[in-house]
Amino acid sequence: MRWLPLLAVLALPAPFAVGCGAAAPVPEKAAPGGTTDERMWPEDDRSLCERFVHWKKNPALEASETAGPGAYRPNIRRVFKVVGERDNRHSVLVCREIDTNLDGLKDVVRTFTEKGDALHEESDTNFDGQIDVWLNFADGRIEEEDLDTTFATGRPNVWKFYTDGVLTRVKRNTHCASGKPDVWEIYYGDRLERVGNDNTCDGHVDRWDRDAQLLAAEDAAQEKAAAQADAGATTEPPASALGIGSDAGLGSAAKNAKSARNKN
Repeated sequence: MRWLPLLAVLALPAPFAVGCGAAAPVPEKAAPGGTTDERMWPEDDRSLCERFVHWKKNPALEASETAGPGAYRPNIRRVFKVVGERDNRHSVLVCREIDTNLDGLKDVVRTFTEKGDALHEESDTNFDGQIDVWLNFADGRIEEEDLDTTFATGRPNVWKFYTDGVLTRVKRNTHCASGKPDVWEIYYGDRLERVGNDNTCDGHVDRWDRDAQLLAAEDAAQEKAAAQADAGATTEPPASALGIGSDAGLGSAAKNAKSARNKN
């Protein structure tokens, strides 16, 4: 490939919950205001769901708290909403938040539609008290993933876009002080097809670099298709070979009838 090595693709955030039988999380770092000593957890766990559904003062919502693997005190909160009428009334999950590093403070939150599909997710992956990953979903499938790889600005500097769950393009801010994208990556299938660079920070691509191997393969495929089309046009059998304008292909009865018509 003709471009310089790109930033490493970041892994997706850790799963929401640890599966049954999986190893319990090992507390490594506490966010500011938190502590890995569960006996000293702060009274306010800085609910992230509260920012989305305001469950604390909404009588139409109710919260359920449970302790996940490795936790002695509840570290998972689920917020439910009652929907429907009469016989169709039922509770649906609208928000879930977790304290994944067991420091008493919530660091991952996901919201859901009333149909149960994932809608939005935010997480603090380095436990510094600041969100650094944002996910948006459409019909329950990931549509956009934004990341703050600097862990300093509190805003994304990488934007990933998906179609039907497949990565199609990425925007990155690598050097422009505005924080706006200056690198654009376009994906074809599961391969990086081309990269655009904005060297002047004016918001426009100054240079596109393409994958030379992929470009050569595309050109070869187009040339092959064109050659096959030309070959099909030049090798079409003449009309006589199809029995058009001649007696070829006519049975003896048909030939005799044609001969009689010619004599008359």
